[in-house]
Amino acid sequence: MSQNPTDDLRTQLLRNAMSRRGFLSAAGATGVAAGLAACGTSSSTDEAASSSETPASTESDTIVWANWTEYLDYKGKTQSYPTLERFEKESGYTVEYKEDIDDNNSFNGKVEPLLQSGQSTGYDLVTPSDSLVSEWIRKGYAAQIDYDNVPNSKNMLPALLDVSWDPGRKYSMTWQSGFTGLAWNEDKIPGGLKSVDDLWDPKLKGKVVVLSEMTDTMGLIMLSQGVDVSQPFTQEQFDAGLAVLQEQIDSGQIKQVRGNGYLQDLRNGQAWAVMGWSGDIFQLNYNPKLPSFGFALPDTGGMLWSDNLVIPTTAQNKVGAEALMDYYYDPKVAAEVAAWVNYACPVEGAREEMQKIDPELADSKWIFPTDALLEQSYVFTSLSPQEEVNYEDQFGRVTQG
Repeated sequence: MSQNPTDDLRTQLLRNAMSRRGFLSAAGATGVAAGLAACGTSSSTDEAASSSETPASTESDTIVWANWTEYLDYKGKTQSYPTLERFEKESGYTVEYKEDIDDNNSFNGKVEPLLQSGQSTGYDLVTPSDSLVSEWIRKGYAAQIDYDNVPNSKNMLPALLDVSWDPGRKYSMTWQSGFTGLAWNEDKIPGGLKSVDDLWDPKLKGKVVVLSEMTDTMGLIMLSQGVDVSQPFTQEQFDAGLAVLQEQIDSGQIKQVRGNGYLQDLRNGQAWAVMGWSGDIFQLNYNPKLPSFGFALPDTGGMLWSDNLVIPTTAQNKVGAEALMDYYYDPKVAAEVAAWVNYACPVEGAREEMQKIDPELADSKWIFPTDALLEQSYVFTSLSPQEEVNYEDQFGRVTQG
């Protein structure tokens, strides 16, 4: 990939990116104005290494991959995933692709008891957010990657090669990065949404959905109140943001608090306005049977995040999982995925390949972010374990009743 100031900003900001649906327990940063210091948890991975270097696997011809919805290229007519089908043909593996991650908390709640007891989770490859990956590494749930099996790892953007929560990328590889902002049904809201406060318009009562990830929803609300969430904030500032959320839920303005399920609410018209994830909305617009949906970062700023490919220690096919990771770090394949999901691609050389697929997408600020977009983007600040528990508990009590 050609290097220019925008590329440098992009890789720096992606390196500092918080998780898509949860916070990276790490030092946060804003866009270009913040200087973008490296971030991540300060916990050591040494304790995890002994228990996670070699999973208890019994290699097979099947790879089971858990991912989020709308997060891989898809062909509606054949109900298939083109790049995945090509991998199966080229490698001889069969991939069971499951859209089983709705949010990090619910997914981890399902698999952690199995990981604790050394039992198979049923997955060989998973795609959680930075915060959960960091936790898994600390607890010894993530298998160390054998990079002899992943030669295309050389194509990872340089700034992503050494994150503090996974030094040297021993246990994870970035899948995609993206933005959290405002989305709306353009038939119902022809003027669009410009601010978080626009969500509280009485005309939208009962038609608003916000995200179940604390840092996404609270990040946007607190930014709207003038709080720089990339820097440490006070309990009082968090409480002020939470009070707005409580008021809008209690009044019925907010219909639901959802993970990836918000997409269905947009499809069926139950929601007209949401806090949502960038690529998801652009994918909805590929469906001619649906109304058009708009997406923008609020005028007070949006959130930036990333998700990662990780192999659980109890994976039954670690070698196959590594082959799949290697395949998706081929720039040509990565560009094909990015062209469909419309998320920021972590693979060096993908932009050049995108030029061959769709020159217009090669200039997409959402796939290859511009300076101006990065200046509007924030990474949630580091939280101590105590703060994490406290804020998540408060958020949960408000959103879950």
